[in-house]
Amino acid sequence: MRKILAIWAAKLAIAGSKLLGKNGSSTPGTIALKICPDILSKLSGDIGKDIVAVWGTNGKTTTNNMILTVLENQGSTVVCNKVGSNMLSGVVTAFIDYATLGGKVKADYACLEMDEAYARIILKYVTPTKIVITNLFRDQMDRYGEIDTTIEYIKEALGKAEDSLLVLNGDDPLTASLGLDHKNTVYYGISENLGLNLNETREGRYCRVCGNELHYDFYQYGQLGKYHCDKCGFSRPAPNYDGSNIQSEDYVSFDVNGVHVDLPCKGIYNIYNALAAYAFADKCGIPSDKIAEGLQKYKGQAGRMEEFTIKGKLVVFNLAKNPASFNRSISNILSEKRTKDVVIGINDNDPDGNDVSWLWDVDFEQLLDTSVKSCTATGIRSKDMAVRLKYCDIPKENITEDGNVKAAIMNAVNGSGERVYIVVNYTLLFSTKKILQELEEEYK
Repeated sequence: MRKILAIWAAKLAIAGSKLLGKNGSSTPGTIALKICPDILSKLSGDIGKDIVAVWGTNGKTTTNNMILTVLENQGSTVVCNKVGSNMLSGVVTAFIDYATLGGKVKADYACLEMDEAYARIILKYVTPTKIVITNLFRDQMDRYGEIDTTIEYIKEALGKAEDSLLVLNGDDPLTASLGLDHKNTVYYGISENLGLNLNETREGRYCRVCGNELHYDFYQYGQLGKYHCDKCGFSRPAPNYDGSNIQSEDYVSFDVNGVHVDLPCKGIYNIYNALAAYAFADKCGIPSDKIAEGLQKYKGQAGRMEEFTIKGKLVVFNLAKNPASFNRSISNILSEKRTKDVVIGINDNDPDGNDVSWLWDVDFEQLLDTSVKSCTATGIRSKDMAVRLKYCDIPKENITEDGNVKAAIMNAVNGSGERVYIVVNYTLLFSTKKILQELEEEYK
């Protein structure tokens, strides 16, 4: 009876949130947990085939939704927290949204994005058959602490899932090291040197086995690349799923295990996300042609290189949360050869992390590129962002600071660039998207 009451109450909350135009992704789950604390254990037991958990600092929402697209493309029914609400309450909401009023979940799969620090709590109630880990970077220092703390959280969670298959990014030594003590692991990666040669802060310089400094043959980005330890022999594992023939002129494409994959999105990092999704789907026994077909149908979620048209100008909108993801976003901006105006939005609410000193770890100096006509800083910490841009030696006349997001966007739209790129951190995501939708409609 408690389970049924929890489902009814949460479904009412979901309906109310939708009427108010909100996502309703965590509050219904919170309500359900108060009524029936073990509701996730009860509902997750109904999943017919696999439960996949997707963890990692960057790319987990995209990877989770790529997996969802592949599964739905071959006719499977899937429970998924696709808007990225990845703590316990958000996962519960996803199950309740799919449950009948009688308390049953009729689904083949569950795709569950999980916060790395919260996974150890969620896994008290649900045990995934497969776990995908995308990468590990320093993120929100005041919440996660140093990267070693995050790794310990993940190891604690893995201790609750000893029989799960791990799908790991082998190009990231921090992620790859998690497979050393796990009996069932596959790796994905990119063996060819993409020649990106980015100037950025790198995590994981030291071997997770012996502490010796790692030697790299080359970097892809961040600490991702081909590495080995001269002291103990720890090295990049040979990938079971190896991306090759990488093309990234506009939208990206690659081959993996003899299969060609076209992605309707940009960015080298999306190849890693797609390789993770491919590896998972292959291990589920899905035919390779169906996996490639599903990946080609993937559509990005909010703030994942979304495109809008305002006053006849293309506006590209992206989410970035930490130095690594901001560096990826800037690289994508500069891969566009057309001239552009750039908006960077920074908030410091709790989900963003209150400490914004990480801005000094981002290679904003790349924005000195001649294709960038102006930079506008916005959000709660717009002044901090403007100061950071000043210290990049960007000319003063090319920097604007405006805490009003709509005004900042219009400043860029009215600029001289051919395109506009907007990059914001987490709590600016949905409010900025709403502004962009309203402006697009206004200037149709």
